[in-house]
Amino acid sequence: MVNRVWGRLIAPLAALAALAGPAAAVTTPILVVEAESGKVLYSQGATDPWYPASITKLMTTYVALDMARRGKVSLDTLLTVTPEAAAEPPSKMGFKPGTQITLENALKIIMVKSANDVSWTIAEGLGGSVEGFADMMNETAHRIGMRESRWYNPNGLPEPRQWTTARDMAILARALMRDFPDQQGLFSISAIQFGKAVMANHNGLLGRYPGADGMKTGFICSGGFNVVASATRGGRRIITVVMGQPSARERDIKAADLFDYGFGQSAGWTAQTLETLPPSNLAGPPDLRPYICDKRKPLPVDEGPGALTAGADATATQLFGSATADTSNLAFAALSAANVRGRALPPRAPLQPVAVWTGRSPAEGAAALAQAEQEAQASKEAAHTAKLEAARQKREEAKAAQKAAQAAKAEANKQAAAEKAAKARAAAVTAPKPAAKDKVPAAASAYTAAEAPKPAHKPAEKPAAKKAEAKPAAKKTEAKPAAKKAKGKDDDA
Repeated sequence: MVNRVWGRLIAPLAALAALAGPAAAVTTPILVVEAESGKVLYSQGATDPWYPASITKLMTTYVALDMARRGKVSLDTLLTVTPEAAAEPPSKMGFKPGTQITLENALKIIMVKSANDVSWTIAEGLGGSVEGFADMMNETAHRIGMRESRWYNPNGLPEPRQWTTARDMAILARALMRDFPDQQGLFSISAIQFGKAVMANHNGLLGRYPGADGMKTGFICSGGFNVVASATRGGRRIITVVMGQPSARERDIKAADLFDYGFGQSAGWTAQTLETLPPSNLAGPPDLRPYICDKRKPLPVDEGPGALTAGADATATQLFGSATADTSNLAFAALSAANVRGRALPPRAPLQPVAVWTGRSPAEGAAALAQAEQEAQASKEAAHTAKLEAARQKREEAKAAQKAAQAAKAEANKQAAAEKAAKARAAAVTAPKPAAKDKVPAAASAYTAAEAPKPAHKPAEKPAAKKAEAKPAAKKTEAKPAAKKAKGKDDDA
C-alpha cells in the first residue's frame, strides 16, 4: 500500500523527467540472444531503462519457483486472496477476498491471463507483504546477474520507480530455462480453463509462429507493448526481447522478424554476451503514454492477432542490418514502418486449455464454482424480482399520481366555479340603484300610460289628417277678408 501511495505522489515528477528529451530520440529496446550461450545476435538499446509492465510476472514466477525449489513452499501451498489483492485493477480473475488457490494454479494464471490480483496474492502469501516480496525480487535479481532492474510490485502495474532493461529480461529468461527445466511448460500454455471460461494466452506468437514456446507479454501506456519470447528451431533456442511497441500486432510482427533473423545468424567467437553489453547513459525510462494511449482512441489491449504468415530472412536483414550492437536507432516515429504496415497474421492454432481451479483439488474447485454459480443465479433472480417489483411499484405510483392529479384538477374546477358564483353574487349586491327623480307615482304612471302617445306609425298618420283639414279652414278664413274688401269698393262708387 505504501508503494502504491508513494508511486502516485512521484509519478508526475517521473513523467516530466522522462519527457525532458525529444520524443523522436527514443530508441525502443530490442535484443536477440542465443538461450544456451547467452551470445548476442542483435541488440538495440538493450541496457536502456524501460517500464516492464506485465513481463514483471516472470520475475514473480522465478522467486516463487526458487522458494519451492529450496523447500520453503510447495506448488500445493494454498494462497488466500486478500481485500487488497482483490482490489487490484484488471487484467484480473476477480476472485473474492477469502478465496484460496494453490501456488501452481496461481502461476499458470499469471502466465496466461496475466491476472494482477493473483500476482498480488502470490506476493502477499510468499513474502508476507508486497513490500517484503519486492525485497525478495530485488535480492534474487541481483543474485542471478540482473544489474539495472528495480522492483516494487509483483504485477507490473504502473509504478514510476519500477523499471528493467532488455538485457536483464534476457538474463531472467535464461535463468528460468536453466534453473527450472521441469517447469518450461508453464510458459507455453496456450490457454487456461476456469469452470466454463476459456482464456487464451496474450502471447500472440504461441500457436502462430513455428517453434514459439514462451514466455510473457506486458503492456502499460508508459512502456508500450513488451514481450519476452522464446522459440526453438532445429534444437536451437533463441530469446527475443521487444519493448516499447505501439500495438500488440507490431510487437508480435517484430518479434517474429527477429526470430527469423536470429535463426539465420550464427554467433561467432567475437560476439558480445549479455554480460559485456555496455551500460546505458539514460537516467530513467521514457514515458510513452502520450504516444501509446491517445485519449481520442480506445485504450489498447495486450492481445494481438498473432504472428506472421510470411517473413523472409532478407526482410529482417534489410530492416535490422548486421548483428553488431546498436547499428541502427529505431526512432519511435518509425515504429509503423512499411515493413510492418499491411502484414497479415494467421489464425492461432487450436487452443489446448489447461484446467485451473480454486481450493486444493479440482473437486473442491468444482464445488466452489457450483456454489458460486448458485449464488450468482440466486442473485440474478433476486435482482430480476427486485426489478419487477420496482416496475410494479413505479406503475402503482404513476396511477396514484394520475388519480391525485385528476382529483386536484376537479377540486380546482369546483373551486373556480364557486369563486365565479361568489363574484356574480357580489356584483349583484353592489350594483347602483335608480336615482329619486326617475321615480314616478303610481297614479301618475297610470295617467301617463293612458295619455301617452300611441306608437310612432299611428301618430304619423294623424298629423297628416289634421293638415288636410287645416287647409280648407284656411281658405274659408281668407275668403271673408276678400268679401269685406269688395263691399268697400261699392261704397266708394
